[in-house]
Amino acid sequence: MEDLSYYEILEISRDADKTTIKKAYRKLAKQYHPDKNPGDQEAEHKFKLCNEAYQCLSDDEQRSIYDRYGKEGLQGMGGGRRSSAGGFDDLSSIFEEMFNGFGGAGGSRRRQNPADMDKYPLDMNVDMTLSFHEAVFGCEKEISFRYKNACDSCSGTGAKGGKLSTCKQCAGQGQVYMKQGFMTFSQTCPACHGAGTAATDKCSDCSGSGFKEEKETITIKVPKGVDSDNRLRVSGKGNIGKKGHRGDLYVTFSVKPDKHFIRRDNDIYIEIPVFFTQAITGETLTIPSLTGELELKLDMGTRDKQQFRFRGEGIDDVHGHRKGDLIAQVNLTYPESLNDEQRELLSKLQESFGIESKPHEGLLDSAIEKMKSWFK
Repeated sequence: MEDLSYYEILEISRDADKTTIKKAYRKLAKQYHPDKNPGDQEAEHKFKLCNEAYQCLSDDEQRSIYDRYGKEGLQGMGGGRRSSAGGFDDLSSIFEEMFNGFGGAGGSRRRQNPADMDKYPLDMNVDMTLSFHEAVFGCEKEISFRYKNACDSCSGTGAKGGKLSTCKQCAGQGQVYMKQGFMTFSQTCPACHGAGTAATDKCSDCSGSGFKEEKETITIKVPKGVDSDNRLRVSGKGNIGKKGHRGDLYVTFSVKPDKHFIRRDNDIYIEIPVFFTQAITGETLTIPSLTGELELKLDMGTRDKQQFRFRGEGIDDVHGHRKGDLIAQVNLTYPESLNDEQRELLSKLQESFGIESKPHEGLLDSAIEKMKSWFK
């Protein structure tokens, strides 16, 4: 991304006005901001590049130099020198709009009270494996899991007696800052995770984690038609926070494959072995489906891999949309060996079709004659 121009980084044209530039920057800054992508180094790098591009293009003087000489022309202009028309004041206003990051007396950053902050997310996820049949037709499943509950001894703070002190690494700001060239960037303090406070002594009951784990077993109703990676939300069965609020439990499904049926979204496929004589004569076969048996009427001269579709014989859509289809695909089979009697019968059968049984002869004869003429 660093190889792109400032205009390409912000995804705007070279003649974009200041309103367009600001709108594009606001969108990308919100997308890549470190607070929204904790631990994502790539997002943090893109955020820095967006800042760099906006600080240049929002300043008329720097933009003019950049348009004529590129990034090299900006070197030596002085770190952080900005005009009053944009720059860092403009950046602050943008972040105030996006994150409510600034405001109040003296423009100090507003943070949630550390006493109210939970040390873990209240929503949680568990994985569940289903058989093909359970996923297609739905079922009830019992699931056991462990959830977090705020420690009573430390009120969920992880500190002995619930006593917190100012974080030494960020001096209580919840943010740490670093300079790169003429730009200053901030990120959530890794020591206190943005709280601005830290435990003086760890709580002995929870070893400083702020929570204890408890076990629970519930029964959930799996709807018909779920597929791998589908998620089911179970309200009020997640982790419990300091104030007693409980999050949601999300169950992510993984469906085992079936021996006979192959699933593609809501459609199912089944391969039907067909002997070559059955395909030639166009026989009617009985084949399995999800709900019983179906009759498959082959076309006379059915081809290998030919498919026959049965509407509405597939899987129910988990969201209540159209039900899928069953697609039967023919797999032609041939005898592995022939005895003398079978060879004779097949020879007689072929002869009974006359010239129709030798479609290749006319084509090959003309090709052979043409080839012979090349050597005369």
